[in-house]
This record gives sequence, structure tokens and C-alpha cells, in this order.
Amino acid sequence: MNEPNVSNRELIRRAAAAINPRRGPYGRHFGGVGCCLLTTSGNFYMGVDIDTSSGTGFCAEHSAIAAMVTAGEYEIAGIVAVWRDEQDHLYVLPPCGRCREFIRQVDEANLDAEVILDDKRRQRLRELLPQHEWPAPLNLRL
Repeated sequence: MNEPNVSNRELIRRAAAAINPRRGPYGRHFGGVGCCLLTTSGNFYMGVDIDTSSGTGFCAEHSAIAAMVTAGEYEIAGIVAVWRDEQDHLYVLPPCGRCREFIRQVDEANLDAEVILDDKRRQRLRELLPQHEWPAPLNLRL
């Protein structure tokens, strides 16, 4: 991970502490997924998901990133999202494709952010987001 060095378990623990589930109208869920991200300057930001019936909700990574940007930071060293089932088992949730692209677009340096995959594994975003380069213009006459 980019500086500073924080264990996977610590990031997972902080993400789990952010979980605050609530059932909303129409069976929607709020706060059931927690996210913790660590910036390259050593600050932690938490977020939770909001699932809406209109499709305007967002993932926990989005709210953690919004908190980070609100504080004036943009570079992520490490990020993890977790969910707890009804039997109290904790799961690490790799970021969906939308979140991977969102992380990338916040700052180009985030391609080197480390995504926590479980308590022992992590991988750089660039490895989880293949073909991440912006396309070059074609030199074709059609």
C-alpha cells in the first residue's frame, strides 16, 4: 500500500464499524455495507451504501470517497467494503465495476490504490481494472 502502512484487518475492522443497517421503504436497505478508505496522507474515511428503489442509490465506496473529497483529499492508499449477513458472518466485497471506475476517475494516482480482497490479500486497482488507459484518437479516414 502507498504510505502509510495499515493492515488489511485494521481497514476491515474500521469498515465493519461503519455498518449501520436500516430497512427503508419498499424493502430497501441503508447502511448494510460499510467502507473504509485510507488516504496516502494517512487519514481514514468511512461510508455506507444507500439502496433506493429508483436506482439513485450508491455504494459504500462512493460515500467514503465523497467524505474524502469533502475534506480536500483525492489519493487513496487502500480501500475495503464489507457486509455482515444475518448469521453475523463478515464478508469483504470487492468494488463493483462502477466503483472501480469511480475510484480511478477521482485521481489518476488511484490506479495504484490497494483494494483489500480479504484479511490477507490486496491488489492494486490497475490490476482489477484492465484496459484502464483512455483511448487514443484513431488515425483513420472513414
